Amino acid sequence: MIKTINGATFRKMIVAGASLLEQNKKYVDSLNVFPVPDGDTGTNMFLTMKSAVNEVSQCITNNLDALSKAFSKGALKGARGNSGVITSQIFKGFCSETAKVSEITTKTFAKAMQEGANIAYKAVTKPKEGTILTVIRVMAENAVNVAKKCDDFEVFLKKVLETGEEILKQTPEMLPVLKKAGVVDAGGRGIIVIFTGFYKLIMGEEDFEFQFDDEKKPQTVDDVIADINALEDIQFGYCTEYMIIHMKKKTTEADIDKLREKLMQIGDSVICIGDLNLVKVHVHSNEPNKALEYALDLGELYNLKIENMREQNREIKKKAIAEEETKELGMIAVAPGEGLSAIFKDLSVDEIIFGGQTMNPSAADIASAADKVPARNVFVFPNNKNIVLAAEQANDLTNKNLIVIPTRSIPEGISASIAFNPDGSVEENTEAMKDAIKGVKSGMVTYAVRDTHVDGFDLSVGEIIGLDDKAILAKGKHVSETTEGLIEKLMSDEIMNITLFYGEDIREEEANLLAEKIASKYSDCEVTAAYGGQPVYYYLVSLE
Repeated sequence: MIKTINGATFRKMIVAGASLLEQNKKYVDSLNVFPVPDGDTGTNMFLTMKSAVNEVSQCITNNLDALSKAFSKGALKGARGNSGVITSQIFKGFCSETAKVSEITTKTFAKAMQEGANIAYKAVTKPKEGTILTVIRVMAENAVNVAKKCDDFEVFLKKVLETGEEILKQTPEMLPVLKKAGVVDAGGRGIIVIFTGFYKLIMGEEDFEFQFDDEKKPQTVDDVIADINALEDIQFGYCTEYMIIHMKKKTTEADIDKLREKLMQIGDSVICIGDLNLVKVHVHSNEPNKALEYALDLGELYNLKIENMREQNREIKKKAIAEEETKELGMIAVAPGEGLSAIFKDLSVDEIIFGGQTMNPSAADIASAADKVPARNVFVFPNNKNIVLAAEQANDLTNKNLIVIPTRSIPEGISASIAFNPDGSVEENTEAMKDAIKGVKSGMVTYAVRDTHVDGFDLSVGEIIGLDDKAILAKGKHVSETTEGLIEKLMSDEIMNITLFYGEDIREEEANLLAEKIASKYSDCEVTAAYGGQPVYYYLVSLE
């Protein structure tokens, strides 16, 4: 019987939840409603949890307050896509309660789940039932009731998970789109997987391992020096580097060790490695003369360099302040291809975040891009409905004032960029950009990744499909004919311009031929083909 969870166990539970989600992320991805190759709910939730584990792994204490803050911060930094952002908010609320105690009881755990559900609901402008929100809310409500009578975590978590499975099965009845696709909610399944990982750890399965696919490679001496020199808290003012060559005959390997010990007494960030042929030295100290004096006892000095780090830091700060004050307004945009990135650059967008469908950037990615823009106020164009929430959460990770224009597609992002007035106010630009995206219709052409029936279409794997951000509108055996069918569905009398942004799998000649054909069909419209370079989607279509 386990009645309380301490910090050490909580740390293991977080790893277990992330590990089990990693094992099941492809299955969770497969539950996405649309049979398109950007079903990434599981992947986004996993990357969010992966960031949380990374942050927790750097926490040097098992104090629940510190662990909870690390868990919450890591999840927020890694939040990707709507599912990832909602997951981060669930654990933000969860951790706000676990941070208050020295040990977690079932009642604390239940209260934490309830607060997680509350915070997650508040993060979504228009919450929908039948989603991950419903699943965590119902699980939390049940947890509160169970905890009143049960103080054994093994029994408590089992009952909470059973409730989760029951409500998950009901999600297709709450959301018709799930019922049509014949799947349960992907985010709901993902959150149950995470809590199942918690349960398995409690039940004694402690063989969970979590390996990052981008773990750091072993550092070289130069890497270490680069990291050291990047630090801003300067206790020792002079960075001294040199090599010792042509050793004196009396010098021994033991003398090299003694040199290292002497250097450690006068400074920090000491590197002293080598042999009797060559020794490389790096040290931060306030007495560079002694660092040189000690070395001269061993041999000759070569490649000598002494830098005043305090002065360097002053110059860096001055430059940062100057850059920060260069302008009032800036822009960043998410774009999935080099052609689209070039278009945004031509429209004076300061920073491009490479991403989009299948590769949603995290809140930390967006905040990092904003930090690079030399402006106090930064407009963000997510250009994908699954990135809007992450962009909004990025405000908590930067000192910049982020204004998220909720662009749901590349065409909307381009229109918003065109509306930008560098001499206008934040309010004027926000209004102009939001007005600009209202007049844009967007479509996408890709392929089906599974056999299904959705939006009135019977689809087979590999069939070409055309869709907007709400539904599949056309299908066919060929890319060109499906693109024509999609445009026909989106077309209206107000449309004057049609742009085909062709992807990496489409040749320029092919795109131009299609543009000519569409232009002859809609003679009152100006039709243009432009290189987008995006993966997955053959065409991104803009109608204005």
